[in-house]
Amino acid sequence: MAAVCCAGEWLVMSSSHHLIAVNIKESREPFVFDCTKAEQKPKEAETDKSDGGGSQEKGSDQILALGLSASGCYAALTDDNKRLILFRTQPSWQCISTRWVVRRCTSLVFSQAEDELFVADKSGDVYSFSLLEPQKPGELKLGHLSMLLGVTLSPDDKYIITADRDEKIRVSLCKSPYNIQAFCLGHGEFVSALCVPAGHPEWLLSGSGDSTVKLWHYESGRRLQSIDLQQHGFSKSSDTDTEKPLRFAVSRIISSPDGRHVAVQCERFPSIQLFAVEEGSDGRLTPTETLALPQNPWDMTFDTQGRLWVLLENKDTNVLLYTHKEERWQSESESPDLQRVSETLHTQWELFKASIGLESRFHHLYKVNFDNMASYLQKKKERLLQQNQQGGKKRAVRQSNGAAKKSKTENESGDVSQKRSTES
Repeated sequence: MAAVCCAGEWLVMSSSHHLIAVNIKESREPFVFDCTKAEQKPKEAETDKSDGGGSQEKGSDQILALGLSASGCYAALTDDNKRLILFRTQPSWQCISTRWVVRRCTSLVFSQAEDELFVADKSGDVYSFSLLEPQKPGELKLGHLSMLLGVTLSPDDKYIITADRDEKIRVSLCKSPYNIQAFCLGHGEFVSALCVPAGHPEWLLSGSGDSTVKLWHYESGRRLQSIDLQQHGFSKSSDTDTEKPLRFAVSRIISSPDGRHVAVQCERFPSIQLFAVEEGSDGRLTPTETLALPQNPWDMTFDTQGRLWVLLENKDTNVLLYTHKEERWQSESESPDLQRVSETLHTQWELFKASIGLESRFHHLYKVNFDNMASYLQKKKERLLQQNQQGGKKRAVRQSNGAAKKSKTENESGDVSQKRSTES
């Protein structure tokens, strides 16, 4: 699956085992990094199981998570070979370290101070990696009992917020993660997206496989709002069996830099839902527009100017750009920045082919419901029918035996009467 993020003047994308960075403002050669050519793990480290006994199976070099620091000075990725690769983007792109994680990762986030990088993995653990000491191994910060799907930080780096497969959102103190501040509970399926919106450092937005977006006051765990996306255009899908209940996950929630807008993307839907953020301590999200796209988006991001970039699975129309003008979102098809990025992606399209048509990364996370009652009632019906049939057979046998005994008795009585008559 391809991904995109933006910070500073760089629009950074990943697809399969490649990272591609395009400068939005200047016509420069894109930076392309191939994970298959990255540093390999030393053999002595591969056989060392003192780090927790992670699996030693060979990965595919596919990028699993991608992130940029707030200033855009740092970028990082993790891949299927359990590498954590750190880049410096200024004055030019440079790989400054390759470290290894214990297990495959699902999400990463930079601290606002840009001194730490937090990485969440499939086993439920979060590790912290230093940016000031790029070769220093990671430090275990906290753990869940379930697979982690998202990690983010409060804007002041005070809290680390994690989301897992078992519908839990945990808010922990960053300096002492064993101290849990709160839980945000209420989703009915795995939590697939987290976002602390700009301008509202006390809020948390979460998306889930239950097709809802929820707004929280995360420090107290109090839910402020719940939005059912099936009521906002996400109700039909061309590749969904209409005979089955529609289930879809929120794949991305992002906030504009000024904190006035929130964009929500769902898997398998060629649209993006925009919300306006109401002001005030008890503010809410108000749906404003639904952007209809020519096909399903891979990912989306806001740039520093508040423009919305959407990455598509199409070589000819590979990226779209929207700007909020006159109280609505308008397509910027003639923007020089858009043309520059689109031409670069068209040239590098071979790197994106492996991400086209991939199945949802969430499909195996849904709860499996078994209709035991229907099976029980059917078996009960069959058992009662069988009992009735057996009871009918027994009654028929009893009736048959009774008739035979009666006939025998009558015959014996007749013989006795005849014998007495003869003797007289």
